[in-house]
Amino acid sequence: MDLSLETALAAHRFGLGEPDLARVGPDPRRWLLDQQGPAEAAWGEGLQDSQGTLELLKQRVQRLAELKTIRGGANGEAAAQDLREQAKVVREQQRLLLEANLRSGLGTATRSARPWNERLVLFWSNHFTVSEASGKLHGLAGAFEREAIRPHLSGRFKDMLQATTLHPAMLRFLDNQRSVGPQSLAAERRPQVRLGLNENLAREVLELHTLGAEVSRDPGRPGGYTQADVTAFAEVLTGWTSVDDPQSDSPTRFEARRHQPGPKTVLGRLYPQGPQALDRVLEDLALHPATAQHLASKLARHVVADVPPPSLVDRLRRAYLDSGGDLHAFHSALVAAPEAWVLPLRKLKTPQEHALSCARLLGADVRWLTPAADGGIGQMGQPLMRAPSPAGWPDAAEDWLAPDGVWKRIEWTQRFADRFGDGLDARALAVRSLGPLLSENTRMQIDRAADGTQALVLLMMSPEFQRR
Repeated sequence: MDLSLETALAAHRFGLGEPDLARVGPDPRRWLLDQQGPAEAAWGEGLQDSQGTLELLKQRVQRLAELKTIRGGANGEAAAQDLREQAKVVREQQRLLLEANLRSGLGTATRSARPWNERLVLFWSNHFTVSEASGKLHGLAGAFEREAIRPHLSGRFKDMLQATTLHPAMLRFLDNQRSVGPQSLAAERRPQVRLGLNENLAREVLELHTLGAEVSRDPGRPGGYTQADVTAFAEVLTGWTSVDDPQSDSPTRFEARRHQPGPKTVLGRLYPQGPQALDRVLEDLALHPATAQHLASKLARHVVADVPPPSLVDRLRRAYLDSGGDLHAFHSALVAAPEAWVLPLRKLKTPQEHALSCARLLGADVRWLTPAADGGIGQMGQPLMRAPSPAGWPDAAEDWLAPDGVWKRIEWTQRFADRFGDGLDARALAVRSLGPLLSENTRMQIDRAADGTQALVLLMMSPEFQRR
């Protein structure tokens, strides 16, 4: 393959776009491989050092205690007004934290010199989705990415799986802090209170994070699992909860009194009672052949094509299993795969990817995150950190090509070009940024533009810029 074409694909398919392909250098594959490793610390403007998960949980406990004190002493209109004002302060603090988290993630991806790693952060954060839309996270989604995804980006999948499963954001999002073993001490001591098993986390770990939903539909297949496996895994997970103790030194803990006693059988394997069982279950799930197939299909689909070549999926599956679930080897296998370096450009950028590539193209740095902390991405139909379900955001072309969605993307791009395109030559920028991907039709459309802003919009809405 022509080296210049590989350079363009490295920048746009694997990365997040570059204003000048010269940034990639003479060896595109080496450029990608050298980026791999634990992701860089998220850019932190607007975030305080104390805003890790543990500190956020302690702050929440303190705020709730203050509101409870006010509520308990409320007497008369003045007290009621005080309560309303304090509740308003709490909501405002949550809003500011969400905005700081959005600026952190988007700002890091905008300015990063390791865009392939940032794409992987987007991929794995969506794979292990937690959503502020549920109202249960209280600003923890940003800390989840910084603590459970970024440090494990090039380690073992099992370690990322454990970090995400036990992070308070996931425990709260999927209600595991409310899950109590039916025969546990907590249930027996409070028979008048309806305490029971919650299977949400167990089901999503099996269906979304490891084995894949398709496996559950046919328990006769190798690796198939049944409802009994979901229930048993939920029993393994009982007792794991996020802290509500301001004196705690850990954001997650195991409460034995809530744990379902006795051994459990998951996927035909027997696991003992107690906290040690979860580590063993997650290890077995991480190394399961069905997990390798599920992750290989999903990564190939995200980077290369909505319907990826079976040979590519098999290549990634084997790399995952041969390495014992090592993510560095898994990601490197994709970079090395010849199927990942062919035309045509099949993937359509999500609104988030489109916004990031536009920001990098025009050198907007982090200015584009003002006044909207999400840069207006939510207006294009993708409110970040508020995915509609645990399955996360779709990234197939058909999910983003509705006429209304395309029109909103055009409007966003027009506003963006108005703000940041002053003095830029779209014709020169198109050649530098797209190289051999630039079509003669797009070149001609840019040449015929009425003005510089329209030329930039035509560049950023061109098929070769919209697809990767």
